[in-house]
Amino acid sequence: MDTLSYKTISANKETAQKEWVVVDATDQILGRLGSKVAKLLRGKYKPNFTPNVDCGDNVIIINADKVRLTGKKMTERIYYSYTGYPGGQRENTPASILAKPNGADKLLRRVVKGMLPKNRLGAKMLDNLYVYAGGEHKHEAQSPKQIDINQYK
Repeated sequence: MDTLSYKTISANKETAQKEWVVVDATDQILGRLGSKVAKLLRGKYKPNFTPNVDCGDNVIIINADKVRLTGKKMTERIYYSYTGYPGGQRENTPASILAKPNGADKLLRRVVKGMLPKNRLGAKMLDNLYVYAGGEHKHEAQSPKQIDINQYK
């Protein structure tokens, strides 16, 4: 046999088939939801996944304010940030983040961002995430399909 009977298919920006999906975050555990959404954004569930191309889906998360954390993590987990100034280290808990305006958006983006690649491609993938605290979203024109996130591993 002189030739290969199979060929590795690499996606590129033109051949990537991006879809719009809606994920309901009601009573979902934050970390598990975040890891599955990160895989959707990267395109890991697609057969033509290519690591150096943005071939993932556009993900809309609704009811983000109804997300759960197990145990006492809602009040005892601490997220640190640094302003860049001396004495500028700040602490936030998930409960304090959710209490602020757009808190559900900020919390879910922070969780998903930590699960994406730390480069320009990861930042571009995070732009494909749309988070809404309520049950409505403004992307009906894209005709997104509702998916059950629990069906994914």
